[in-house]
Amino acid sequence: MKSKSVFLGLVVPVFALLGACTHTPLNFGELQLSEDCSPDTAYFVNNAFPIINSSCAKSGCHDAISSEEDVDLSSWNAIMNSDVVKPGNPDGSKLYEVLFKSGEDRMPPPPELALSDGQKAVIRLWIEQGALNNECIGACDTSVVTYSGSIVPLMSNNCIGCHSGASPSGGISLTSYSDVAVVAGNGKLYGTVAGLSGYSSMPPGVSLNDCLVETIRLWVENGYPND
Repeated sequence: MKSKSVFLGLVVPVFALLGACTHTPLNFGELQLSEDCSPDTAYFVNNAFPIINSSCAKSGCHDAISSEEDVDLSSWNAIMNSDVVKPGNPDGSKLYEVLFKSGEDRMPPPPELALSDGQKAVIRLWIEQGALNNECIGACDTSVVTYSGSIVPLMSNNCIGCHSGASPSGGISLTSYSDVAVVAGNGKLYGTVAGLSGYSSMPPGVSLNDCLVETIRLWVENGYPND
């Protein structure tokens, strides 16, 4: 079936960054929407921000309230106003540089999981392409939904940043099929992403788009197979 939004299988706290300068906040204009979605483009809303929101813009780290080291990564404007991105220059952007540090200088810091090579590549490509505030709203095909091809990338982009490591949020890890199957079976997985009554909406702060929610619903209703 089709849904207005996109599901791209691109593959999350950042950042105890070096001191940020004091400046007047900027407003960079409206979100750029595109119906003709390019597989060679890293879109902020679809690809880059889910990674940043899941692994970086968390409570106690770089959400709008905590803003550790004066770095707020909770929205596109906040990211740009935090002076951690130089559009077109990922190697000169702190947001990208800290992903490759070691020890406590690495972001996210241990014991949090480091970003995967694929996730780092998404951040790099987004910055290389100008760090635009853009979104692909082309049609999404959910006619074939599998754990490996649909759910794993979805979890990597939107959930693993909080639900992994030695102390996963809420005591719930989502790093393996057996972990995900538990919350799929008890109703928590779909209930939280769909914002159903009695559940805390997840991810916190930014809801999944309709296509991703529908992807999860279909997989759960099909018996959440490990395929």
